[in-house]
Amino acid sequence: MLVLASTEREYPWGTLRSTNASKVKVILEEKGVAYKMDRLRPGDLWKKPESILAKHPLGKVPYLETEDDGVVFDSTVINEYLDDKYPDPSLKPVDVSLLARMRMLENFGDEAFLVGDLPKIWMPIWSKPEDRNEDAMEAGREGLRTRGLPYLEQEIADREYLCDSFTLADAPFMATAMVLEVDAMDLSDFPNSAAYMDRLRARDSYKSISPKTSLDDSAGSS
Repeated sequence: MLVLASTEREYPWGTLRSTNASKVKVILEEKGVAYKMDRLRPGDLWKKPESILAKHPLGKVPYLETEDDGVVFDSTVINEYLDDKYPDPSLKPVDVSLLARMRMLENFGDEAFLVGDLPKIWMPIWSKPEDRNEDAMEAGREGLRTRGLPYLEQEIADREYLCDSFTLADAPFMATAMVLEVDAMDLSDFPNSAAYMDRLRARDSYKSISPKTSLDDSAGSS
């Protein structure tokens, strides 16, 4: 069975999860592949013990432990691996131009959202409300309003998903939908993006990363 390493914790304000690991988790769910979670403590990622460095040389999550192919790390690489290893259903377009679009938009989701402005919002939410840096969180929202969301608004217009059908390009935005559900950021100036986030949250795979889903109910599938 596949084992996905992540950080996931339950708090009074919801179940919070690593965004990049969540990007992989939804693809495992979309594929219907049996897996289980290896839940690491957030403090372990800061300390980077040898046990984690042996699996990921940068001491990060996610990494995926496989029976046949050893450890695979980096969320983008893992998702491409999963699509190649378990091709039914395929989550990569056959058309060359759409495949390029998928990879560009997946990269944009990573760079502008998951490692761009979302951490300024997401990391404080792991703390008690009274301990959060609201100025930093608002800076993250403003970054989304001025960079990530205008481009997403343009690219999702007149499309159900970024490459028409659901593909790997949508995976980082599943994690984005999770963060924005917790933060309840106002997206009224970005109606296409808001509707897209709602469509992503309506997918069955989203339940595995939803802040409303407990750890017990999101431990993996068999």
